[in-house]
Amino acid sequence: MKPHSDKQMPTLGGYGSLVAGIGELLEQVRRQAARAVNSLLTATYWEIGRRIVEFEQGGAVRAEYGEELLVKLSADLTSRYGRGFSRPGLQRMRTFYLDWEICSTPSSELEARAKCEELRSQPECLPAPKDIEPADIALRLSTQALMGAFRLSWSHYVRLMSVDKPVARVFYENEAIRGGWSVRQLDRQISTQFYERTAKSQHQDAMLARGREAKPGDVVSLREEIRDPYLLEFLNLRDEYSESDLEEAIIHHLEWFLLEMGAGFTFVARQKRIRIGDEWYRLDLLLFHRRLRCLVVIDLKLGKFTHADAGQMNLYLNYAREHLMEPGENEPVGLILCSAKNDAVVHYAMGGIKANVFASRYMTDLPDEETLRNEILITQRAVRARLQEDRHNG
Repeated sequence: MKPHSDKQMPTLGGYGSLVAGIGELLEQVRRQAARAVNSLLTATYWEIGRRIVEFEQGGAVRAEYGEELLVKLSADLTSRYGRGFSRPGLQRMRTFYLDWEICSTPSSELEARAKCEELRSQPECLPAPKDIEPADIALRLSTQALMGAFRLSWSHYVRLMSVDKPVARVFYENEAIRGGWSVRQLDRQISTQFYERTAKSQHQDAMLARGREAKPGDVVSLREEIRDPYLLEFLNLRDEYSESDLEEAIIHHLEWFLLEMGAGFTFVARQKRIRIGDEWYRLDLLLFHRRLRCLVVIDLKLGKFTHADAGQMNLYLNYAREHLMEPGENEPVGLILCSAKNDAVVHYAMGGIKANVFASRYMTDLPDEETLRNEILITQRAVRARLQEDRHNG
């Protein structure tokens, strides 16, 4: 008689439904978990904003020193708690507290809403809570989040803060809550002036109904929701991943190739998130060249080279010059690698380097464009062949 462990499990009726049901449950719970953390994040940032404002108003800091306060606070919080506390970030939290108030609804629930004197509503807004003992902070913020005071994600509120007109801001906030808009849908509606178009329409109900309908591009995947940059920043988690197996494989190989070829490169970061204004960008690869004493920003595009790629690289170089360069380093250099289907293009962006002699030195010490181009093509073919083989075997 064979051991029990060798027996084959009989075919179970409805097993596919069991797997599908568990998958649906996990997806739902993971989304709820991400939203719960996001709600707590938002409540925390509102509270941080309140403390900054009360510290300023308490006479400890004169108005003209407000900017210095944020700079010092940013440095201290970042050194202790990691990312998420840049000066613009703290300024945003301060603005969030000043522009949003927590109100009590007729059903005694708490609700955060954008301030607007023109639309002052009946529910009485609660006064700002008094300072409490540190041990009670987590409890109070958790309670505030669970009671649903903040019904949108922090990314939603950041986008709403860019709307200057208070009436329009309230409109977008209400519609986002009522229609369950994703951040992408909210951004699309604001960018296309949905408020202004609705206000001028003679059929406002029809306009509002159409506005609540999501388009395919509005959908945010579970992975994107969990990897919301603000969420990862709040939890101080690393965010290093690629959206494409092909892109990831090429970047990993080129990283190894550049570091091993003896050209003076050292590794700094891969898939580095940077925030410029309210937009997030990703530096595919950031290296440092020891002989040139400069940062090298590498951007990979799975398509043909366009003028937009050069413009984006210029944006990256300006950011690197202002925020990533250390004293004594030379101007950063950009390397754009465009891996089209049947070809590859390598383009160097020199950023602010204007002196011809210095630029020539850069081009002499950096890897030859044709060498890089051939390496991209070889890697591209090898990776595509491996992916096809994996799909065939799978």
